[in-house]
Amino acid sequence: MQTVELRVGMSCEGCVGAVKRVLGKMEGVESFDVDIKEQKVTVKGNVTPDAVLQTVSKTGKKTSFWEAEPSASAVSS
Repeated sequence: MQTVELRVGMSCEGCVGAVKRVLGKMEGVESFDVDIKEQKVTVKGNVTPDAVLQTVSKTGKKTSFWEAEPSASAVSS
């Protein structure tokens, strides 16, 4: 079981709904929490951080790992 925390640029409930929709379809996700105030998405399940990042990025929202600085690139080598 893995916990992945992402910083996602969400400005409205529509944004939250889009993130919830893609996570709801993602394989291996046990549960997730979307916090619009904190701009934070927490995902738990049998998932890899990169897969979760790519899935949430499909919403078109600015997405990066929570530990990373907001200005840092979301893609690490």
